[in-house]
Amino acid sequence: MRKPDHQEFEAFVLAVEPGLRRALFSVLGIDRGRDATAEALAWAWEHWGRVQRMDNPTAFLFRVGQSRIRTRLTPPTFERSEWQEPVVEPGLGSALQQLSESQRTAVILIHGFGWKLREVAELRGTKVTTIQTHMERGLEKLRAALEVQDHA
Repeated sequence: MRKPDHQEFEAFVLAVEPGLRRALFSVLGIDRGRDATAEALAWAWEHWGRVQRMDNPTAFLFRVGQSRIRTRLTPPTFERSEWQEPVVEPGLGSALQQLSESQRTAVILIHGFGWKLREVAELRGTKVTTIQTHMERGLEKLRAALEVQDHA
């Protein structure tokens, strides 16, 4: 098992961590998402030789992060954290909690962080059309929960 050189791994973390963190936050909430991100990156450090050979390490580390904290059965929380965040609709956090994990992930990553449908599909290991369906259904539920009229 080859340990990474610090500069090499730091460059990897700078490239992968923001997207990985956002994906895990969208599924697990802020606190558990932070823990899962740390667990996934620790796993990447320990298995660096394997990670380097992967075509899509972010998707794999997403699954690692989810599985590493799976035993902690607490619901995701989308409450305001201690650091400054942009102002959002006050009911958004509770409305997001009502979505399925797949719907929440699609909505947050695509509309919140600007990911492409293809990128989310690769992360989740599914088809683009499946992600589009989850996103559309999730947005429909959010609009209903927040009583937003669609002005399309």
